[in-house]
Amino acid sequence: MNENWIKQQLDEAKAQGLVRAARVYPEAGGIIKIDGKEVLNFSSNDYLDLGRHPHVVDCAREALDRYGIGSTASRLVTGTLPIHDELEARIAKEKGYEAALIFGSGYMTNAGTIPILAGRDDLIFADKLVHASMIDACRLSAAKLVRWAHNDFQALEKRLVQYGSSKVRKLIITESVFSMDGDIAPLKEIAALAETHDAMLMIDEAHSTGTFGPNGAGLIRELGLENAVTVSMGTMSKAMAGYGGYVACSSNLRKLLVNSSRAFIYTTAPPPAIIGGALGALDVLEASPRLGNILQANTDYFRSLLHEGGLDTLQSQSQIVPIVIGDNEKALAISRKLREMGIIAAAIRPPTVPAGSARLRLSVTLAHHVDHLERAAKEIIKAVTA
Repeated sequence: MNENWIKQQLDEAKAQGLVRAARVYPEAGGIIKIDGKEVLNFSSNDYLDLGRHPHVVDCAREALDRYGIGSTASRLVTGTLPIHDELEARIAKEKGYEAALIFGSGYMTNAGTIPILAGRDDLIFADKLVHASMIDACRLSAAKLVRWAHNDFQALEKRLVQYGSSKVRKLIITESVFSMDGDIAPLKEIAALAETHDAMLMIDEAHSTGTFGPNGAGLIRELGLENAVTVSMGTMSKAMAGYGGYVACSSNLRKLLVNSSRAFIYTTAPPPAIIGGALGALDVLEASPRLGNILQANTDYFRSLLHEGGLDTLQSQSQIVPIVIGDNEKALAISRKLREMGIIAAAIRPPTVPAGSARLRLSVTLAHHVDHLERAAKEIIKAVTA
């Protein structure tokens, strides 16, 4: 088969500064060594520095020793092990819901949940900046997708009123902490609109789990919105430092997902070591409930340093701190310059972010101490303003 079309697409992406490659790093975490030199990694999602935490690693190892490397089957065949049930019970308790269900990844969680909540004749109202996995799940559902201006609950209200006469299921989806802007959704206002307009509400807490709320339970729990939010979705790959996704929900919805969600039914159950590591991460969060507070305080200080240097961090209110550059090639050049200075700050480009908003997407983690933050801020300001 002729593959000229592949080269053409790659050439077009290169001309726009959009070619990507999976760079190999010698290790993971907020501070790593490359060629013997200490490098500050501001592109890691290991927000609480749990990736190498002794208890988390021990729990993963214990699960590996007890169950082996894999679950060896799908959950509805013979793949459900005691450790899966244990994690789901723990997540439900921490999130304040009746039940929980784990999936192989955050992407699979959204792909397996949204099409169950809304179908071909239904309506989904999505914040314009929700994660790509949510948008793909909406397309998979075949429901009518209605977008609303980012974090503008009044725009959402207008959309809900516009479609108010529809006698179909309505689903509102948003994130609590947005992964590229680091800002926080007006969850109370959105929840109130969901109740007024008889709509279900699903909130992606991938970046607020572990970093906000009691014991890192997220913003839904912090704001007391458990009864107003139909589905609390999250991942175990950010602050929990592992892999996998989950939903916390009612017992009946869990039963429906178990019986209907293709992303749950038709795949092998997550490996035991991953589940063990997640349980270990929850142990750490319970034993050290202020980790998220410390992280946010450190990030506030880091943002203040960037602001003093004249940099704009948009509406960031979390451990995610964006610096918009605009031009794709310029963002890449700044990222390369920082790498030479021992700082990893990945250049995020379209389609991950809107066209014309290429940026450095900085993640503060608990691996970064005050001196690291001060050094990084100084070099970032110098690189961006040069």
